[in-house]
Amino acid sequence: MTIARRFADYASALRAHELAPEVIHHAKRAVIDWYAALLPGLIEAPAPLLEQAFVDELDRGAARLALGRAATPRAAALIQGSAAHTVEFDDIYREAIYHPGAPTIAAAWALAQARRTRGPDLIAAIVAGYEVSTRIGEALGRRHYKFWHNTGTVGAFGAASACAHLLGLDATKHAHALATVGTFAAGLQQAFRMDSMSKPLHAGRAAEAGLSAAQMAACGITGSLDILEGEAGMGRAMSDGPDWAPVVATLGTRFNITRMTFKNHGCCGHTFAAIDGALALQQAMGVSAASIRRVRVATYAAALEVAGNPTPVTAAEARFSLPYVIATALTRGSVRLDAFSASALADPERRALMTRIELAVDPELDAAFPGQRAARLTIETLDGRSDTYLQPTRKGDPEAPLTDRDLDDKFIELAGPVVGADHARVLLDRLWRLDEQADLLWH
Repeated sequence: MTIARRFADYASALRAHELAPEVIHHAKRAVIDWYAALLPGLIEAPAPLLEQAFVDELDRGAARLALGRAATPRAAALIQGSAAHTVEFDDIYREAIYHPGAPTIAAAWALAQARRTRGPDLIAAIVAGYEVSTRIGEALGRRHYKFWHNTGTVGAFGAASACAHLLGLDATKHAHALATVGTFAAGLQQAFRMDSMSKPLHAGRAAEAGLSAAQMAACGITGSLDILEGEAGMGRAMSDGPDWAPVVATLGTRFNITRMTFKNHGCCGHTFAAIDGALALQQAMGVSAASIRRVRVATYAAALEVAGNPTPVTAAEARFSLPYVIATALTRGSVRLDAFSASALADPERRALMTRIELAVDPELDAAFPGQRAARLTIETLDGRSDTYLQPTRKGDPEAPLTDRDLDDKFIELAGPVVGADHARVLLDRLWRLDEQADLLWH
């Protein structure tokens, strides 16, 4: 039996089993976090530009963007998948180096609206998408992440599985949806090594590709079922020929959706351990940013490769700059959406501190990646004091999770400026009661 068929058998069988309350609760947490990241992303490029590019698919169709505009499901998946990944506040499955929510939920939400799907069925579809895609990402591993952006590649499988579930595909057609989307999967790391809008587009394109692949499979289009493990398949072409057995073995016994990381900072997740460590060490030492002579950050190699930009100019670059976000944290106490405004980017205090921040790879911490995201911080002060602190994980990781109340606060913070605080609370209440909703045609 091929790996795609093993995943499809599992995802299709979910329809016949009642999900545990814990799994349903965590799925609702994932949807709330997705919606929180989605709303501010809808009013920031590239989403408004995508609405221009795909105007022929808007103001008609059975889906609806979160701000109310009618859309075809394909356009809604593409636009909202991109929007949910734009402000860098979307969820992470750490072991797969992957943001599942943006592609998976965007595709499922659009199709569920079009099909007038009930909330409980949407939840089951999202669980299917998360469980399949996180395992594919985990198997592909660090070797895949060297050149590929997992949210674009792996995310296509999450979207395809969720949509195949919503379409009621049997295991054979579900497997063909996965096989077809495997050859659609793309997203290069180079696309966000300089200022561009490509990174969020990876999530949107994955959502669109997954939805399309599921719709094709529903109509009888077939794919190469050994697309993952074949001699010229994804595992060999885009990784190092991974062993699929361990990730398949946990299907049905472990739910990865219960082990998500929810972001506590509005930037690249590779910077979070360093931000948390810098804030903790600053508090422990009782020092102001002005009294710091030097900050040394030692962490895993991928953090420096992706977020090592020493001189960011734009907001997109700054979200992937360890010096910028650490300087922001030390001067302002947090890294939220306002950290990337034009005035913040030009702030002389944080720019000056950036020049005093040094980055290095810590071999021990690098060896623990991706299963652990840690950073070792040293702060030296102008008066000669020095201290070092190890931040072993990130706030928001499974070991230090955001509480439901934390998620509520994050939702109101991000959604309130877009739709108003009162309406944001109405939306939040509906999302917590997603398993009671008769349809999703509300905004």
